[in-house]
Amino acid sequence: MKQLVKKIKINTTIELLTGLHIGGSSDNVEIGGIDNPVIKIATKDNQPYIPGSSLKGKMRCLLEQIAGAAKVGGNSDVNNLFGFSQSNQPSKLIVRDAMLQEKSASELRACYNLDMPYTEGKWENVIDRVKGTAEHPRQMERIPAGVFFDVEFVVNVWDDDKEKDLLDLLQKGINALENDYLGGSGSRGYGQIKFDDLKYSHADETTEWKMVEGK
Repeated sequence: MKQLVKKIKINTTIELLTGLHIGGSSDNVEIGGIDNPVIKIATKDNQPYIPGSSLKGKMRCLLEQIAGAAKVGGNSDVNNLFGFSQSNQPSKLIVRDAMLQEKSASELRACYNLDMPYTEGKWENVIDRVKGTAEHPRQMERIPAGVFFDVEFVVNVWDDDKEKDLLDLLQKGINALENDYLGGSGSRGYGQIKFDDLKYSHADETTEWKMVEGK
């Protein structure tokens, strides 16, 4: 790996099929407030977003599970794309933070059924198996279903890489994530997402992006 020969940008859209919870800071929770808030951008009117680290980390985890890797860094193909610090392998995949689409933001601002701007509160309980009663109620903040986010991936292709292998592995990670969940409480229905069609563009030596058909 001596020379960076190409950068491939992939733009797509994430649709939330069920409510999404990716935790933010729970400092200074007021009485009766949300126990588990979602992460937000303070400079954008506290709009929720999807951190690139959450997307990248979950895809890596799923790909390693599919490959049968016993621990992080246990598969060479995954390491080649996602990087592995313990063997000094840099990541060839950049995952940008996914931002709320303006249309979705406008719809959420206009929605009177939400508990908070842009988000909803969902009460959850622990059930006493003997008494059959609900205990320890807590309120989870979620981004509601039907919301869209813009997301961007960038794949750095080096002189000793096979471009198709890198893109195929990324697609495999995206497919695996669609069949699993993102964020917390996935076993209770949260975090089902769907990616729109992927749009590819390549950067040439002038660093200008040019759209291409397919991969």
